[in-house]
Amino acid sequence: MTDTAQPYGTPDQPRLAVRGEARLEVDPEIAHLSITVTARGKDRRAALEDLTRRNTTVLDLARGYGNAVEKLETGALSITPELTQRGRDEKIRAYHGRVHITAVLNDFTALGEFITRVGDLDMTRVGGPWWALRPTSPAHGEARRQAVREAVQRAREYAGAVGAELAALVELADIGAENAAPAGYARRGAAAPPAPGGFAGAAAAPPPAMDLEPQQQTVYAQVNARFTMTPPKL
Repeated sequence: MTDTAQPYGTPDQPRLAVRGEARLEVDPEIAHLSITVTARGKDRRAALEDLTRRNTTVLDLARGYGNAVEKLETGALSITPELTQRGRDEKIRAYHGRVHITAVLNDFTALGEFITRVGDLDMTRVGGPWWALRPTSPAHGEARRQAVREAVQRAREYAGAVGAELAALVELADIGAENAAPAGYARRGAAAPPAPGGFAGAAAAPPPAMDLEPQQQTVYAQVNARFTMTPPKL
């Protein structure tokens, strides 16, 4: 049996295509920090020992915050020789060690104290915070639901403008889903490339906690919707 359905509808059953959009401003759920620990020594062993000690200090400090630190990951580690500039007679002047640590905190009260305590450690650099939502945040689902409701409302308004009513939903798709290019939402304030920060020397007493104001996150959702409607009254 041949399918005689018209992709763009018929005079008796016109089709209506609309886009639904939603934008929510919500509080962040987590904050990302980039921590870089460095060391310098006249020989490789000394640089590595200093780097290990300072890395352990940072990790122990982070673990002391318990569940407030949701994720703690060690990234790239390197030990690099520094050479003298003397042509063929160049020699190794020193060794530089570096290790990158990523911390994700969900307690913003502890975040300000944690940043200042880590930043106060010797040869330690802190970048961030970068505010974000979890991929499983309910805000994403709420934005999608609002986008669908907005699409239905927009379609009703278009149909009503020509004296018709919506009859059936034909298709509902994320923007770009037809081309396998998902674009369901975008988030402002997500993790960004680490920014340079200053090195700080150790202090005898912990510095006061930094007062931080979390950055609102913008969640977007967009859908395409196609409906059939009753014959218009023109």
